[in-house]
Amino acid sequence: MMDDALQALRARIDAIDDTLLKLLSERAAIAQEVGRTKKGEKIYRPEREAQIVRRLRETNPGPLSGDTVERLIREIMSACRALEETTRVAYLGPAGTFSQQAVTKQFGQDVEPLAEADIDACFQAVEAGRADFAVVPVENSIEGAVGRTLDLVVGSSLRICGEVMLPIHQTLMRKTPGREGIVRVYGHAQSLAQCQQWLAKHLPRAERVAVVSNADGARRAAQEPDAATLGSDAAAALYGLTVVEAHVEDEAHNTTRFLVLGKADAQPSGRDKTSLVVGAKNQPGAVVKLLQPLADAGISMSRLESRPARSGSWEYIFFVVCEGHRRDAALSAALTEIESRAAFLKILGSYPAAS
Repeated sequence: MMDDALQALRARIDAIDDTLLKLLSERAAIAQEVGRTKKGEKIYRPEREAQIVRRLRETNPGPLSGDTVERLIREIMSACRALEETTRVAYLGPAGTFSQQAVTKQFGQDVEPLAEADIDACFQAVEAGRADFAVVPVENSIEGAVGRTLDLVVGSSLRICGEVMLPIHQTLMRKTPGREGIVRVYGHAQSLAQCQQWLAKHLPRAERVAVVSNADGARRAAQEPDAATLGSDAAAALYGLTVVEAHVEDEAHNTTRFLVLGKADAQPSGRDKTSLVVGAKNQPGAVVKLLQPLADAGISMSRLESRPARSGSWEYIFFVVCEGHRRDAALSAALTEIESRAAFLKILGSYPAAS
């Protein structure tokens, strides 16, 4: 009796799989037709993909989680996009870094990832045409802003066309199981900072060695039996390491925000952000007066970051992330008013807000 019921359920699953395959093939064919209709325009449209993801997350009946549904549909869109063109995405390498995970989360598996030596090279890859997009870290919920990204985006012609919020779960890994015998721990400076309490408690005598990336730490730990490294599960598999301890980050909700950079920003998606950088005039209360148009228009800011101006005269510029698209009437008017009050204003891009 149980065997009959099980066979019936399996038959239903097989029938559903057959239907899914037909529907996926139909979707791919329509995506190809859309590509032909665009006549040379870029296939990747961040605002359109964001709209699809949001709609499916909002209408998801379960039992699959919203994150799972998003991951599945992004992979489907990635596969359909690859039928038309290869999307090349530069990221802070080498392979196995959290930056590569951010690329996969945003673009899916069917892209050509280009591992770059540093953040500067990521910008240069898109500016020179070697890559279509770059994914670079801009801030961490614990350690704050990534200064190099902020400095580069001011002078670059690239536009912010997307953002990725990636939960960061640090893993301690080495060649052999267990913590016994570990005398040094490699990790990117931010990773070491994110795990300092755990390391102080569980490996107080181990030397902490900062490296250019967690993947570089994994490469070193693979060659040194008395060393371990911090990084992602993907790096453990890639470099043949054993996971000693998972989730060693001090804060459970540790998250890094990445920017997607391209040669144009995104069209309005219905739920957007706009990033800009402004220079305040050297007057009392200048910053408050500068940003007052946003408050007057009822526009929320999600980020305000100051950086020394490169003029070297101890003046500051301010990075602002606010809700809305630069083409929205209220935000457009507020930006016009800000420009009239600012020493300078540069809109870095408008883009869909991450899920």
